[in-house]
Amino acid sequence: MQTSFTLAQLADPAIAEADGILRACVHCGFCTATCPTYVLLGDENDSPRGRIYLIKEMLETAEPAKGEVVKHIDRCLSCLSCMTTCPSGVHYMHLVDFARSRIEATYRRPWLDRMIRSNLLRTMTDAKRFRRALLAALLAKPLAPLLATVGLKQLAAMIRLAPAQLPRGRLSRPGVVAAEGPRRGRVALLRGCVADVLAPSINTAAIRVLTRHGFDVVLAEGEGCCGAFAHHMGQEAAALAAARQNTDAWIRELDREGLDAILTTASGCGTVLKDYGHMLRGDSHYADSARQVSRITQDILEFICNIKYLKYTMRPALKVAYHPACSLLHGQRLVAPPKDLLVKAGFVVKDIPENHLCCGSAGTYNILQPDLANRLRDRKIAYIEKLEPDLIAAGNIGCITQIAAGTGIPVVHPIALIDWATGGSAPRALQSSARKARGSADMTSSRSA
Repeated sequence: MQTSFTLAQLADPAIAEADGILRACVHCGFCTATCPTYVLLGDENDSPRGRIYLIKEMLETAEPAKGEVVKHIDRCLSCLSCMTTCPSGVHYMHLVDFARSRIEATYRRPWLDRMIRSNLLRTMTDAKRFRRALLAALLAKPLAPLLATVGLKQLAAMIRLAPAQLPRGRLSRPGVVAAEGPRRGRVALLRGCVADVLAPSINTAAIRVLTRHGFDVVLAEGEGCCGAFAHHMGQEAAALAAARQNTDAWIRELDREGLDAILTTASGCGTVLKDYGHMLRGDSHYADSARQVSRITQDILEFICNIKYLKYTMRPALKVAYHPACSLLHGQRLVAPPKDLLVKAGFVVKDIPENHLCCGSAGTYNILQPDLANRLRDRKIAYIEKLEPDLIAAGNIGCITQIAAGTGIPVVHPIALIDWATGGSAPRALQSSARKARGSADMTSSRSA
């Protein structure tokens, strides 16, 4: 794609990088076939190629972002399916992230939109505040239809996504969980913000699997939100502050006793952690440390898949519909590890048709764009239910919450299933149907594989 930035504009490193990304696009249009919003709406401006044109014009003119541009950029899920498809290697993720930060710097949103975005960011990045918000949402659930009717669809979506009851379990605290038996290594596990409140059992299952197989697990003092929420809302200062805070926390642990890996059970967080090196590339104080953090970051399933001789104690032969979270499939290009783990554990894994298309969660997308998000969720669930699975597995808390809101089929994180197969208890989502699980599972002990 030809660009026309001035030499003065290209002196800005961010514009220079955007120019390189834009020039890599050859207009082929392959991305349109795999873009969820283009599949739904058929509007060129709601395709990656169309958004690239809009971003190009916004940056070249150096004018404040216009409402029409904001509308189409806001509709982007950042699912990154286009990057998997693109034959030219266009780094759309960095381009759209930069566009969002430019929008937030130059465009004044309507007051209600500003209020919702601000409160979402404040609430979802603070575990204690988020827990209080969930309690309020439980009390307000009867009001959701009324709010939607009067046009407050985003508020209604927030309330509807809240679980029917507060999840059990306390917020995790900093510390070290020692390995069982001989120590094989030492890893840090990101506690996260939303996952630690919505589904604390996921991190608990991960810790059990890791310690059971000889790893000390560090919950680092001083870590916080990974910065993904702020980053995808264009709040770049807040995103970079989160990246610096976490980098400091993990570098302290690296300097203290070393770390073999930094792990996360939320693939959306993992995609951002692996990008810290790029996010902080211009910060001379943090650039090297951030690159080091990114280099040793792995998704929990990626790391567990590389542990040899997992200690399986049972092989529950349940049919699992595996939903590959976009942040795993497209953001981190992790295709095989999650499915390989489940198959080796004895589960019958079924691929979901159109598995490259997003479920509509995408961080806060299912709140900020509820109509499109619900259409994507319903499309996803229709394909899943045709498989008639016993359960659905998804490696990201956002996907789990989004899909569970539209189906009665249990939705669980794969690490919870691996915990079950290697000596833990059945995931709570399955316990209500434990009789069925026992009837269809092969509970016979087997040799470690």
